[in-house]
Amino acid sequence: MSGSVTMYSTTWCGYCQRLKSQLTREGIGYDEINIEQDPESAKFVESVNDGNQTVPTVLVVSASGERTVMTNPSLRQVQSALAA
Repeated sequence: MSGSVTMYSTTWCGYCQRLKSQLTREGIGYDEINIEQDPESAKFVESVNDGNQTVPTVLVVSASGERTVMTNPSLRQVQSALAA
């Protein structure tokens, strides 16, 4: 599956840890950005979550260039967005 996955997370987020392990298990590569260490990324997360720093927030860019932003997505949702 081509495309890219960027996960905005924190070190203490259990949902982030779960999704990271699922992506790794399925062989889906991703870039991780810790919003506590990157203020610009924190602003992006807030902009797509009604002002909240909700993680994991995931940006998927499919092979066709379609951008999808999801908050706390399932593995299937990420896979579907990559395939779009």
